[in-house]
Amino acid sequence: MSQAHRLPSPIINSENKPFWDAAQNNQLTLKFCNSCKELHYYPRTLCPHCGSDDTAWVESKGLGEIYSYTVMRRGVEFPFAMAYVRLDEGISILTHLTNCDFDGIKIGQKVRVVFQETQDGIKTHLFEPLE
Repeated sequence: MSQAHRLPSPIINSENKPFWDAAQNNQLTLKFCNSCKELHYYPRTLCPHCGSDDTAWVESKGLGEIYSYTVMRRGVEFPFAMAYVRLDEGISILTHLTNCDFDGIKIGQKVRVVFQETQDGIKTHLFEPLE
């Protein structure tokens, strides 16, 4: 994604505001459930594993590998790549891939988080290959 083709801005609410605040400081955060000891993403108040509201924000290392991906070329103004990235912490997140040759993307490829501004200047996370 180039700076000229920015992503749409997220919808920020009281439940996910700490996530987006951390992104402005180039930090990828996840939710950790103190009841069942599971991480989860997308950030939300209630744990999707056990339903507890005893959750806390934790910072991710921002490292992982591509689990699955697709490259959109048809019917879009600009090609883009979406992927499920399995973080080193063990959970998968849906994200955009950037700074890479879309024809060179591979399952199992190591990636790291990077941050880019959206249309309204709010930073969001994307992932790029480590090499």
